[in-house]
Amino acid sequence: MSEENTNQFDLVVIGAGPGGYVCAIRAAQLGMKVAIIDKRGAPGGTCLNVGCIPSKALLHASEVLQETQHAGDMGISVGAVKVDLEKMMSFKQAGIDGNTQGVTFLLKKNKVEEIHGAARLTAPGALHIDLLDGGQRSLTAKNIVIATGSEVTPLPGIEIDEDRIVSSTGALSLPSIPKHLVIVGAGIIGLELGSVWRRLGAEVTVVEFLDRITPGVDADLAKNFQRVLKKQGIKFMLGKKVTAAKALKASAKVTLAPASGDGAEETLTADRVLIAIGRRPHTDGLGLEAIGVTRDPQGRIETDAHFKTNIDGVFAIGDVIAGPMLAHKAEEEGVAVAEHLAGKPSHVNYHVIPGVIYTAPEVAWVGRSEEQLKEDGVDYVVGKFPFTANGRAKVNGTTEGFVKILADAKTDRVLGVHILGAQAGNLIAEAAMAMEFSASSEDIARTCHAHPTLPEAVKEAALAIEGRALHM
Repeated sequence: MSEENTNQFDLVVIGAGPGGYVCAIRAAQLGMKVAIIDKRGAPGGTCLNVGCIPSKALLHASEVLQETQHAGDMGISVGAVKVDLEKMMSFKQAGIDGNTQGVTFLLKKNKVEEIHGAARLTAPGALHIDLLDGGQRSLTAKNIVIATGSEVTPLPGIEIDEDRIVSSTGALSLPSIPKHLVIVGAGIIGLELGSVWRRLGAEVTVVEFLDRITPGVDADLAKNFQRVLKKQGIKFMLGKKVTAAKALKASAKVTLAPASGDGAEETLTADRVLIAIGRRPHTDGLGLEAIGVTRDPQGRIETDAHFKTNIDGVFAIGDVIAGPMLAHKAEEEGVAVAEHLAGKPSHVNYHVIPGVIYTAPEVAWVGRSEEQLKEDGVDYVVGKFPFTANGRAKVNGTTEGFVKILADAKTDRVLGVHILGAQAGNLIAEAAMAMEFSASSEDIARTCHAHPTLPEAVKEAALAIEGRALHM
């Protein structure tokens, strides 16, 4: 094969995160010649390397610690429980390696060429790559998909040194358990990592600019979630803005002021400070300006309903475009754009994208919140069922939380489902499936659920829509 042919592709994907590698695999399945480019040494993007996967490993390990500490309640006697943080980090790394190696296997299996390097567009359908191992390479492609994900949003005036003041990346690899961890931002990332280090023994203080945690989550759910976290020992300072943060030799100092602007400043001293105020699209250095790809005021790449940018042959998916920054949302978009390029029907239902916070208990939701329905003037009915009334939750000792279903008052169509409780991330899948098929609450209520299981709480919440829950 000539060098020209080896550098010509039907599709080139920039970014090997969940959206990018799934897009590449699906396109290859559909008969395209595909290459995927990523500047990491391993595929998987932020999610597999420094995000979803390592954080879940630490969440699981810290939950096992907590369960072991309370095993005596179930008649299981154990000796003194100790944490070997170095070994826990090795456990985390083994999970990362297993997943990234699995993605590499899938790319090879589907004959996707994996290229390690930093890519930039030089013209529509043309790319230049600075290879990680040295050297350069130029490619041409009929179509290019940008799937470069997102990066940590910095806090102006505060330097993240990944030692005393860390991002989520640094918080996944702390060298020791901090006595006091201050987290700036009460969103999903901050609360997940805060719960890890709290269970491992740290004092955790969460500072949030708003007067509530988890903005965007149903307010009822968020209020009860905060109550649970406070019971677990996490402290909250809401309505506070960080005006300064300084790394010292063996600690860090954070200066706070009321978000309203009125009131005196105060100072917190901590072993580590985690900046977790969100993420922003990673689009710098891609050559977008050179070829004229348009972005919105938030820096996101603008696309049409089929993920096409304003430049022919250039598409974008995942965190670099509008919508929730979720790995599974990016995957759906990756499949959709690959199928669109193959001439097949493609669609992503953005009304049924579940969200999950992987604390213990978990928080999960799909569809619209009560606040959104009220804002849009939608007449709705609420069905709510507590896990305290669920037989499996009782016997497992996981009675914290509830299932809440929101249904249209006229049609009974399910508009949103919100869950706080054990395995909420798994339970929400039933709700997402029901909503994808435009189910009514009665459809869920009349579906036989196995007993004794936690999903029975979903059925009971559906029954509660008409005031006929059986176990409450």
